[in-house]
Amino acid sequence: MDIDEGDASGGLGVRVATAGDWEREPHPSDSLRTFGAVVQALREHAGLSRAELAAQVQYSKHTVESVELGRRMPDEAFVERAEAALGNTGALRKAARHLTRGEAGLAAWFRRWARLEREAVSLCTYECRLVPGLLQSEAYARALFENRIPLLTDEQLEAQVEARMERQRMLHERPTVPFHFIVEEAVLRRRLGGAEVRREQLNHVLERTLPRNVTLQIMPLEAEYHSCMDGPLRLLETPEGRRLAYSEGQESGRLIGDAKEVRVLQQRYDTLRSQALHPKDSRALLERLRGEA
Repeated sequence: MDIDEGDASGGLGVRVATAGDWEREPHPSDSLRTFGAVVQALREHAGLSRAELAAQVQYSKHTVESVELGRRMPDEAFVERAEAALGNTGALRKAARHLTRGEAGLAAWFRRWARLEREAVSLCTYECRLVPGLLQSEAYARALFENRIPLLTDEQLEAQVEARMERQRMLHERPTVPFHFIVEEAVLRRRLGGAEVRREQLNHVLERTLPRNVTLQIMPLEAEYHSCMDGPLRLLETPEGRRLAYSEGQESGRLIGDAKEVRVLQQRYDTLRSQALHPKDSRALLERLRGEA
């Protein structure tokens, strides 16, 4: 199961992905693979190892490897530094103009939703299982995928982590889009990956929720009322004003476009917002949890 990264493939109506969809892993885009191959060819021509190039571009060896394998979208700084380190041929700058994001590491049932949320004018998320993917630290995401059954290969694990980190770029690339999260307190208390991973995760959530367009509310353990006991929920509004929902379970996901069903889910979410802690109180609780970690 690709926790928190599924996708209902198919139309906008209610549909569960087929078994065949679940089994197919998406691949990096051709442009990312081509760019990565160019980086690797220039690096080898220059007689540099990945570690040596990493030192020159001031990124980790892991990042260099991910770019070369087409798993990661290089940012502008990487392109410029790699260009300088590999001979200033201009090849990397020109190739970077044609890069498009792939969907490596996203489960088949989540791809449709992932594409929709990149264009959405608002996004709302309720989670009772784990920290939402957009707020996960890299160490936390890695711990999730290391616990996956059946076990992932090293390459699959890295692709999953890279996809999750890439998806988080939305939070700072779209500063006028409101992102709202409601997370159960128990999720933030869980010591997944150990004490250090949890401490880093709490710091990460505090940092990610600083921008004015990102709001976090915590559902406290002692809450006596709860409108979303049926499980996690996501809602978005498209640029055309259409509201859609997404629900995910074990090895499956469902994109919901039926207006009546979405309306009910929206009502549940709106009620939950009134039942959860105020954002300021939620932040205070996060800081207390960090102090206890």
